[in-house]
Amino acid sequence: MDNKIAFGIIISLLFVSLLVLFCALLIKLYINKVKGYTRLIYQKDLDFQKTLTETVLETQEEVLNNISQDLHDDAGQQLTYINFMLENIKLDSPELEPVIEPVSQQLKRLSGSIRSISHSLNNQLIIKQNLVRAIESEVTRLQKNNRIKISLNTSDKGNKSFDPDNKIVIYRIFQEIVNNIFKHSKATQVNIELITSPKFMMKISDNGVGFDYNVAKNNNVSLGLKNITNRAALINYDVEINSVLNEGTTIKLTET
Repeated sequence: MDNKIAFGIIISLLFVSLLVLFCALLIKLYINKVKGYTRLIYQKDLDFQKTLTETVLETQEEVLNNISQDLHDDAGQQLTYINFMLENIKLDSPELEPVIEPVSQQLKRLSGSIRSISHSLNNQLIIKQNLVRAIESEVTRLQKNNRIKISLNTSDKGNKSFDPDNKIVIYRIFQEIVNNIFKHSKATQVNIELITSPKFMMKISDNGVGFDYNVAKNNNVSLGLKNITNRAALINYDVEINSVLNEGTTIKLTET
């Protein structure tokens, strides 16, 4: 009798153990399934965000190209026409030349600036150019602004080739950083360092007011920072943003 009871207890324990083990396996399978779904959802979200970012950036490029074309075709031609009229006035009324000549020279400088800006917005022209030369050309244009002193140091050996899309993205990141400096930093000095080999690195530092990143996320500065990080992620480049209040900001873009 005792043996039967003991046997029954053992059988019951085995049954309960198997039931617990079965439940544990079911729970583990369920957890793995949930993890799989979570990873899938996360990947789908990443893919969606990447597609959304690509769409936004493509739209931005299209707008920039349109602006570039309008500047070249409309504003540039209008300035040329105005300058042509001034030259005719000088011929007809030589006594007005001392008054007209400074205006004419200013119009020529303005026309040159518009041409440079138009080129910097046109992605097809950027693709055709050497990336470092394109950045150097933009720095030369920006150096005409007496408010901020800009220095550029490069170690370009001239043999680094870039994917056309990567070249455009890097150049736009450069423009975005510099634009943020001019708009928000109140800096007087900007240092730009470019290294193209073996891996690309661009570091831009300013001596401006700096910012608190947590605060910046809630104001207009965040839009520029988001454009920078989104563009970098699109080409799998790393971005480091370091800023200290009242000391300045350094942004570093690195090829992974």
